[in-house]
Amino acid sequence: MKKATSVLLAAALLCAVFSACERTELSDGAYQIGVTLTGGSGRASVESPAKLVVEGDTMTATIVWSSSNYEYMLIDGIQYDPIQTEGNSTFEIPVVLDTDMNVSALTIAMSEPHLVDYTLHFDSSEVE
Repeated sequence: MKKATSVLLAAALLCAVFSACERTELSDGAYQIGVTLTGGSGRASVESPAKLVVEGDTMTATIVWSSSNYEYMLIDGIQYDPIQTEGNSTFEIPVVLDTDMNVSALTIAMSEPHLVDYTLHFDSSEVE
């Protein structure tokens, strides 16, 4: 009985792993993907779903903030500038699915500029 239970658990785990892998393998094209934002003061947000573009091994998302006061974003030490000059701050950034991504964004909404730390999470189960 113990061995049968172990085999069933192993099979369930493999099934879950393969299902997760299938969701992250996307063909080239444009998609919508669910994204969550945590960190900061809790007042900022990003639009979800976000536009996701897949080209080969590269995935890029368009992040639209709830504010027009973000001057740039930092990801792994690389600065990303806004892609438009009007409306809410909008950035195109590289993404990794199903992983918490640590990012920083410089806001000028306070009395002086502040670099604020956030976490973005792009959920492959929410790809359309």
